[in-house]
Amino acid sequence: MKIAFLTAGGIAPCLSSSIGALICEYNSLAPKAKMIGYLNGYRGLLLGESIEFQASVRSKYKTLFDFGGSPIGNSRVKLTNVDDCFSRGYVQRGEDPLKVAAKQLKKDNINILHTIGGDDTNTMAAQLSFYLKNHGYDLTVIGLPKTVDNDVYPISQTLGAWTAAEQGAVFFENIVNENTTSTRQLLVHEVMGRNCGWLTAKTAFEYRQRMKKRDFIPELLIDKKRWDIDAIYIPESDFNFQTEVSRLKDRMDEKDGVNIFLSEGAGLETIVREMENIGETIPIDAFGHVRLDEINPGKWLAKQFSEALDAEKTLVQKSGYFARSAKPNNKDLKLIQKSAGLAARFALDQQNGVVGRDINNDSKLGLIDFNKIKGGKPFDYHVEWFDNMLIEIGQQ
Repeated sequence: MKIAFLTAGGIAPCLSSSIGALICEYNSLAPKAKMIGYLNGYRGLLLGESIEFQASVRSKYKTLFDFGGSPIGNSRVKLTNVDDCFSRGYVQRGEDPLKVAAKQLKKDNINILHTIGGDDTNTMAAQLSFYLKNHGYDLTVIGLPKTVDNDVYPISQTLGAWTAAEQGAVFFENIVNENTTSTRQLLVHEVMGRNCGWLTAKTAFEYRQRMKKRDFIPELLIDKKRWDIDAIYIPESDFNFQTEVSRLKDRMDEKDGVNIFLSEGAGLETIVREMENIGETIPIDAFGHVRLDEINPGKWLAKQFSEALDAEKTLVQKSGYFARSAKPNNKDLKLIQKSAGLAARFALDQQNGVVGRDINNDSKLGLIDFNKIKGGKPFDYHVEWFDNMLIEIGQQ
């Protein structure tokens, strides 16, 4: 038996640990099985670039729990985007990437393929699984749902998202000290999440939970009000700019600063429309997503608020790479290990799908059919903890 691993998309605090947990399971369940990792995601699969997991690697699987990132590399490659695969040199002109990938898996004698990634990665895994099935190749494909965005249907909690929220809170815990460097300062914490506001909301919640445990000295500038969040903006919930300006101007006058948590996808449609109106080109990736790091929504919205609030200094700080590059916290690691345990067993039983907590089954951990996996799950901003937080900061 031969088992292959592949990680793809942006990194999250679960990739190394997921591979470590899967190695642990197979060391016990299939000790004689060979294991390889395709280097840099689907790119490595298309190019036939892989690395064998020697006994020295398999014996040190616990070491992978202590690292973020991926020990076999990542890339953003869409197997159904033929033109993109050709232009990047992954396939020859006229070749079907799905067919190339399938042939490579057959050439490598792979029996089980574990894909670890977000909705794009597992959507591609589904396409590959269907292709192989339709062409009579006996291979099992099992996905694990990785994304800090927590935006995959029908999965209630993706791997690595809890850690990213916690690390984003730690990031702002340091950055917020900048409020003492000037008067009338606007501090914008831009958080990843694309069109889903869960990570921004949860990061804000985690930060405020940590803040509430701290001691402050209001007689000096170390006043809790200066460290608290004044506004949280997410894609799912619209806001009236003028109303917010009026509210936040009072905050600025009261405590000499304003702290905003902003989801990177909030206001994106408005920004794209403005760019198109002036003839600018919208940067798009292989999956058709707007390249948010190039658009820079935080900087654009910060400029609008800065002028309206008469801010003397404006800082836009992004926690994305800091948060997504961390190793998993204990809560995430437990979910990763449980998910890997089920994934290995389903794979050995030759069942295809994604292992995750299924919203349609009381969020129980189990195998979800590839057909049900898709991106774009919005954050339910009516949940009690988020409503209460908005009330506490005066935004509702």
